[in-house]
Amino acid sequence: MQFIDTHTHLFLPEFDADRNQVIENAIHNNVDKLLLPNVDNQSITALLELCKQYPENCFPMVGLHPTSVNENYKSELQNLENIIAKEKFIAIGEIGIDLYWDKSFIIQQREAFIYQINLAKQHKLPIVIHARDSFKEIFSIMHNQLDDNLSGVFHAFTGTLDQAKQIIEWGFKIGIGGIVTFKNSGLDKIVEQIDLNHIVLETDSPYLAPVPYRGKRNESAYLVKVAEKIAQLKNCSIFEVAETTTRNAKLLFNL
Repeated sequence: MQFIDTHTHLFLPEFDADRNQVIENAIHNNVDKLLLPNVDNQSITALLELCKQYPENCFPMVGLHPTSVNENYKSELQNLENIIAKEKFIAIGEIGIDLYWDKSFIIQQREAFIYQINLAKQHKLPIVIHARDSFKEIFSIMHNQLDDNLSGVFHAFTGTLDQAKQIIEWGFKIGIGGIVTFKNSGLDKIVEQIDLNHIVLETDSPYLAPVPYRGKRNESAYLVKVAEKIAQLKNCSIFEVAETTTRNAKLLFNL
């Protein structure tokens, strides 16, 4: 049984004290591939160093997170382009629009998102989309950007069933993490109605730890709790969840 955590920020300071142990915990729980989305230019060095330390387990993405978009976003994006020319990445991410924390840079967030979508097409890489309180804006952009060269995943999905169906129609995957275990999230009802072939698993660690670890620091080993919940919702074995979601992730990220 093998799992892939398609979204973990293991390079962040929250793991400085015990990062190697956290990776060992993950591998011990059959989570042996850890996909690392970038935040901004400040985080890329730590991310790449970790991937070089664990080349069989950690795989890097590059991108400018929407909450890191500000008046300097054009120089940040230029730096990302320079890094892509030197290093190998599995995806452009995490990118998107976030209207939960701050709406003051909405125009810049839109421009950065479109720019990075085109970067992904140019380099034939999937995109990892952050869509917090912004499905309307992101869907509007996606309708104009979609073509055969664009693939990816909507990370930490919290949308409606109709939105999930639209994402599936586009051929994108839906990233499911600890939120599916939260009692009143409503995500469980949606997951029940989505075929496993459209789902990839993620933790978003150190954030969004699943029950029974909710409120604590999340880590990749806890991905098994997400898989157990999905198996329960789909009335299937955890082995089937592992097999299908791992296959989905390998195909999407060309692992």
